[in-house]
Amino acid sequence: MSKQIKRMPTFLGYTGKIFAFIGTFLVVLLLTVYLMLQIICSASEASRNTFITTVLETGQMKFLASLCLSDEEIEEVVRLNSMQTLQDTTVNEGMIAVPNQNNSQQNPNENQQQSEEIEIIEIPGMTYKATMMIVKNPARVSLATISSGNDQWPANGKTLEQIITENNAIGGINGGLYDSTNNTGGRPYGVVVSNGQIMRNRPAEYPGLVLIGLTENNILQIIDLKGISAAECETMIKEKKIRDAVCFQEEATVDNNHFVHLVINGVPREITGSGSGLNPRTAIGQRADGALLILVTDGRGSNGHAGASAADLIEIMTHYDAVNAANLDGGSSTCMYYDGAYLQNSVTFYYSQSSWKLPCAFIVN
Repeated sequence: MSKQIKRMPTFLGYTGKIFAFIGTFLVVLLLTVYLMLQIICSASEASRNTFITTVLETGQMKFLASLCLSDEEIEEVVRLNSMQTLQDTTVNEGMIAVPNQNNSQQNPNENQQQSEEIEIIEIPGMTYKATMMIVKNPARVSLATISSGNDQWPANGKTLEQIITENNAIGGINGGLYDSTNNTGGRPYGVVVSNGQIMRNRPAEYPGLVLIGLTENNILQIIDLKGISAAECETMIKEKKIRDAVCFQEEATVDNNHFVHLVINGVPREITGSGSGLNPRTAIGQRADGALLILVTDGRGSNGHAGASAADLIEIMTHYDAVNAANLDGGSSTCMYYDGAYLQNSVTFYYSQSSWKLPCAFIVN
């Protein structure tokens, strides 16, 4: 009688089973995610619109919108939750009366006076928690970069804490459109001005770029760069005496749902629906007395919050008497640092005790 010989599983046999298990797990996971997206988009019009407009503002997750809706349907959702197209965004500088204050690189004995010029306010919301830093002397706010000049940027950026510490500043926030791929953060997009020097001049690098920054007279400017060449941009920066600025994007399409202008010359921007999705936000505004309103909000599950909408930012800025205000950035990059600690960290769990790497930041000296 013949005996059957039991063979021990080979290494290749084990490997095949492992890959089969992983493959099955991934298929089930993807199917589960797809079904969840379908449930969200079919539960109600409100949940669908919030989800679509929110993911269109992300850097890496925009494709999720296309898993639920066609391009035509996405365009309709964006139209129903959009910002009014502004015909004139020219800032009326006469509405801002900045006190005659020099940049506060002062005697160390004046630290108490400097701290009194800064106010930190916690603002609770239905879907977010916001922190506002009011800087009464706008001359104290400038843009720090990691560039060595002549549009030379290292491959990797630095955390907000590093930028602030290396510049001997007391606080600051992120700001501006930049390459956040794999959290390298070394290169900004569009136009960057620091201490009157143009560090990057590519106004047509992305559609809908808007320059947000401060003049030598400490007036907040929000300037549409559409149709402006690099040479024209350089001339404009010199004529308006822009000392510090970055760019963010104004675009409402199936690819992006970004916005910039919030309040112009005391008039809040009109919106349809919520104006946007819900996300962490970074924004800046200026009161009639020249004080700068520097704002961040949480979101994406941080503290159980989804985030703030464009309508939320407008409401906050108008409540705190902003004459002009703009959205600077948002998402995982949003952060605020002050007096040796993060008041708002990155919402990405593996960077939750720090910030993403950045090419530049608005700092408070």
